[in-house]
Amino acid sequence: MCGRFVQRYTWDDVQELYDLPDGPARNLQVHYNIAPTDPVNVVKLAAGGSTELVSTRWGLIPWWWKKPLKQVPASFNARAETVADKPMFRDAFQRHRCVIPASGYITSGSKGRTAGSSIS
Repeated sequence: MCGRFVQRYTWDDVQELYDLPDGPARNLQVHYNIAPTDPVNVVKLAAGGSTELVSTRWGLIPWWWKKPLKQVPASFNARAETVADKPMFRDAFQRHRCVIPASGYITSGSKGRTAGSSIS
């Protein structure tokens, strides 16, 4: 399971890849070793059907969650086979989707060592 990732790209890269509207260039910082609950840049639909880049917390807090945020189970990974059926992801999958641009990922091995990584 991939638990951490890297965001390393320029504003021009993201704007071209995701067809973001023209506007002032943003100073995107390189982020290595992004963990769940860290702030990340995501691409989502804006009003009018265009796309926009926004910063948000990485992870999912379902609308029905009433307990403190510290008690939210790890909800940053979902299986493609069951994401539409599992109560934790079902509503978000149907209504609130985004793209998380990632330049690479980091996976831990059995003893905490890096088992594999890919950074483009």
